[in-house]
Amino acid sequence: MLNCITGFWDRAREDISCVFERDPAARNWWEVITAYPGVHAIWLHRMSHCLWRHKFFWLARFLSHIARWLTGIEIHPGASIGRRFFIDHGMGVVIGETAVIGDDCTLYHGVTLGGTSWQKGKRHPTLGNSVVVGAGAKILGPIKVGHHARIGSNSVVLKDVPEGATVVGIPGHVVNADRKASAAQRQAIASRIGFDAYGMAPEMPDPVAYAINHMLDHIQALDKQIEELRHAMEKAGISLPERPLPPLESCALRDSDEKSGK
Repeated sequence: MLNCITGFWDRAREDISCVFERDPAARNWWEVITAYPGVHAIWLHRMSHCLWRHKFFWLARFLSHIARWLTGIEIHPGASIGRRFFIDHGMGVVIGETAVIGDDCTLYHGVTLGGTSWQKGKRHPTLGNSVVVGAGAKILGPIKVGHHARIGSNSVVLKDVPEGATVVGIPGHVVNADRKASAAQRQAIASRIGFDAYGMAPEMPDPVAYAINHMLDHIQALDKQIEELRHAMEKAGISLPERPLPPLESCALRDSDEKSGK
């Protein structure tokens, strides 16, 4: 217990310093200490986690309940969290009992590190070092997210994420992975593909839209081949019956035509 108290002050200084590194809105240390719920949540968690490790289970849970009431951030006292952990804004963040978070990680509001099983044992995610999880993202199950990974806003991640990867979509798809890239290269790659902690940037390659667009291109190429085949058969004296095809039109265009009386 004494070790927990002694180490608390060293880590508290690191927590304040990392806020200035990751939040340009932070102006001075007094503001961070008094007006940052993410900082309050991690400080209270360290206290409750210390109680949990010393088997004061009810007291640890009660303290975490008070922290949730004060900050809007729910961290189970059993969760293990590394150094320089930062929760920006924080409302709605949920971190489960067996979750493990490495050093220098950042979570935005609405993030869930949850479980997918009612069985006891390891059932929550493990995050490596320097992981950034965008607003509203859900990482579920006993999966591993590699060092320096980026989880896009509102993504739902159900599988392991390789080191240095960026994941977007529902379910989450890896849109980039580079295990050997340096931290600076990873940041440049994430910026280039449009990683945004708060939302899906317009230039971000949505995996579902990407697949649909390629499928439509494939259908168009097939239509062209079929048309050429018809012409070749007609020249050879073989006639084929005409079969009407349903028109391809968007819902918006159809609604517009109906309103105009066409």
